[in-house]
Amino acid sequence: MSLHDQRIAQAWLTAPTSGIIELSRDWIGPGLPPLTLGPEGPAFRTFTRVPDHAFGCQSGYFVNSFGEIFFFLQLASHPDIDPAATAVYLAGDFNGWQQAVGQADWRLQPASLDGEPVLLYAAHADRFFAQPPQRFKFVTGEHRWLPVPSQAPNAVRDDLGNYNHAIDPGRTGRHLFQFTTEDPVDLAQALAVRWADDPAAEAAPLRPGDFFFTMKSHAPLGAIVDGRGQGETTFRLFAPRARWVRLHLVADAQKPEAAAVYELDRRSRGIWEAHLEGNLHGWYYWYTLDGPRNAFGLFDPERRILDPYALAALGPEGPGIVVDRARLPAPDRGFRSPAWHDLVIAEAHVRDLTALAPVKLKAEERRGFTGLRKWVESPDFHLARLGVNAVELQPVLEYERGDPQEYHWGYMPVSWFAPASAYALAPGQASQMGELQELVAAFHRRGMAVLLDVVYNHVGPPLHLMQIDKLYYFEQDGAGKLAEWSGCGNDVRTHAAMARRLITDSLVHLVETYGVDGFRFDLAELIGVEVLREIEAALKRVKPDVILIAEPWSFRGHIAQDLRTTGYASWNDGYRNFLRDYVRGGGTREMFEYFLKGSPWFFAAWPAQTVNYTESHDDRAWIDIITENRDGNGAHPTLDDRRRTHLMAAILLASIGIPMVAAGQDFLRSKQGVNNTYQRGDLNVLDYRRLYRFPATHAYFADWIAFRRSERGRLLRLYSRPGDGFFRFHFAPDSTAAAAVYNADRSQGASRLLFAVNPTPQDVEIPLGDTADGAWRQLADHERFFSPGDHEPTLAVEENLFVPALGCGLWLEE
Repeated sequence: MSLHDQRIAQAWLTAPTSGIIELSRDWIGPGLPPLTLGPEGPAFRTFTRVPDHAFGCQSGYFVNSFGEIFFFLQLASHPDIDPAATAVYLAGDFNGWQQAVGQADWRLQPASLDGEPVLLYAAHADRFFAQPPQRFKFVTGEHRWLPVPSQAPNAVRDDLGNYNHAIDPGRTGRHLFQFTTEDPVDLAQALAVRWADDPAAEAAPLRPGDFFFTMKSHAPLGAIVDGRGQGETTFRLFAPRARWVRLHLVADAQKPEAAAVYELDRRSRGIWEAHLEGNLHGWYYWYTLDGPRNAFGLFDPERRILDPYALAALGPEGPGIVVDRARLPAPDRGFRSPAWHDLVIAEAHVRDLTALAPVKLKAEERRGFTGLRKWVESPDFHLARLGVNAVELQPVLEYERGDPQEYHWGYMPVSWFAPASAYALAPGQASQMGELQELVAAFHRRGMAVLLDVVYNHVGPPLHLMQIDKLYYFEQDGAGKLAEWSGCGNDVRTHAAMARRLITDSLVHLVETYGVDGFRFDLAELIGVEVLREIEAALKRVKPDVILIAEPWSFRGHIAQDLRTTGYASWNDGYRNFLRDYVRGGGTREMFEYFLKGSPWFFAAWPAQTVNYTESHDDRAWIDIITENRDGNGAHPTLDDRRRTHLMAAILLASIGIPMVAAGQDFLRSKQGVNNTYQRGDLNVLDYRRLYRFPATHAYFADWIAFRRSERGRLLRLYSRPGDGFFRFHFAPDSTAAAAVYNADRSQGASRLLFAVNPTPQDVEIPLGDTADGAWRQLADHERFFSPGDHEPTLAVEENLFVPALGCGLWLEE
């Protein structure tokens, strides 16, 4: 504790020659607090208190010298709010939060502060001063809560993980001071703010502020080979706070001690580079670098760093492999992705598909790209027989691991450019690049688009990006504590200019080098809508028909509604939860109608913007969730488990939107009731023998997929939202059993579909009225699709349509 009984809470630069210092509470001493950047840092040119208004811009309020408190909202930061049309209220511990909405006494009024238009609420400060500090937020009349940035100086988190502003009587703006310096601060220095009259007191590290994250270079990055003449290889790394950067280069990865070391030169905008003679294709390299070592910098000059732009790596620790792009074969770019509304996706994992595939493979092939490629080329390839036209592969880029044989889902990425070396036959020769190219091409020959599940919201160990610059690349608070709304230990600062570029460059590389057709973005809420829009624009410049799918949530929130105005589809977790419940007798009529229509209005702006699914990798298997077995293990499903699965398949494939199945769902794949199986290859692996145990279920899925993709199924594949008369719904009395007519208004031509489903354990009759007055022909029931000459009885459509317990039916009128 200093002589002033005061602590320096944090300090940051607003520009290379200016910054802010925050004390732990208001300064009440005479004059200004005696602060300094120490003997290593530049002297202050000016030093003053931060104006009240400037404090309020981040904290949402300020208190003036007359004891008045002003809560305000900057309209420039909220362009979506029209002060003439949108009411905004002050809500908090002091007025019951939600109860403030609609109360004129708590409504903010249009005003001006320092010439800036704001919405303002003014009162005496005493009524808001309390211990513990009272919390508050701004909320619109439509109950939309305006977010509080986690980096706000008075942001506090509640038990649900939400951030609110706090009103601290001891921190009203007189605890903040601003300074300018004679000379620019060297970002490579580990400077700290100290008490000038008490050098032994605890200091606060000085960190770069928001300007730092706008630093950007357009120079090509990575190991760049120019094969002309004798050749030249250029190495470039973005490391804006490094004191020095060294390149280590060796021809034999087994002899790292023989590596030559080269000093990189500092260029502008945070770039370091070295130019070496010769085409160094196939050589191995890594970096070491040094810089500030404090809460915001983890620089370690002994740590080997994998180039974030390395096109291939020997393993997650590196080294990177120099690759001459000119030597790579051209990717398969002739495949035309299916239209989004025509997609039927299967989510799958490379090793799950291959480990027990009924095709002759070597043991090492079953672990990766080549084994899967051979399985895809087999006439018996399961997903081809199922009939899907797109595969969504769980992450295939370099990931955290120990032994290459160790099973992992891949959601702890180490590189966003390099294919997983554990999936390659000869990773030392960068064979993973050619093997992945060949795999994508094999899927294309099968008529399947290839989507890659990509993880840009966090990174896994070893944390190479963290060592390059923890502050630049990762979200953290004023004390350097990492945010982890991903639940994985860190969150990437995706809005930082060069983080955006790294993400976008890697995605473009995956399209241009491997010919992939699209991406599913893990925990896309953490990437943010603004960055996702930039990604969309960049990818559509190189592949106009690219398929973009977001997992629209994180532990912080959900952005599916915000994505409605973008070119992204979203995983629909509401659909998943509803259908799991519905086939077991839950749900409501309204929910059935909403989800069958494709989640319009609130979720999807256009039909294919919802990805409908009931099982994915990161949960228990479908059959384990709905099984009647008391232990939650569906490995031996009951007859009703199987019937409910058929209902699910029928509803899933009859719903508007993009259907996605999990690989093996069609043969009742079970994970023995275990939930999080990210390292359980024994439980995740596809046991294809279940195809022979449950052949009718596989056939039922395949027939529904074939129907949906056929001309007769076109009414299930809508490009644009139909009119209100397209659907007509009928329900059984006092039941969720339903019948839906597609194209009831004949706006899409002469044919109509009738789909009926009964998820209850009792037979029902559904009154159809004049819907029954058609030339309906039954195509399917809950067990099979009918073919000409079949002996099974078909059900006539009558005024009161009979649907058996846990049954369904599909009829066509042409």
